[in-house]
Amino acid sequence: MSVWQLQEAKATFSEVIRMSETEPQVVTMRGRPVAVVVSQQEYLRLGKPKPSFLELMQRGPLADSEIEIERYRSEALEIDL
Repeated sequence: MSVWQLQEAKATFSEVIRMSETEPQVVTMRGRPVAVVVSQQEYLRLGKPKPSFLELMQRGPLADSEIEIERYRSEALEIDL
């Protein structure tokens, strides 16, 4: 990742944008990172909703297998408090 001071990023904005197509570009203000410029493709990838655990299991290699999973149903234990 390249790091740009804000003044430098403003002066060479086209270069910052061009370089963001290959890797994120960090912009700093007073020596502190304040922004990251990323490509449109990376932005869309990061914004994709993550699948739920159920969706991952349904797409997994065992999704169409004949494995049967049964829940163990024991009675609750009584505890003296």
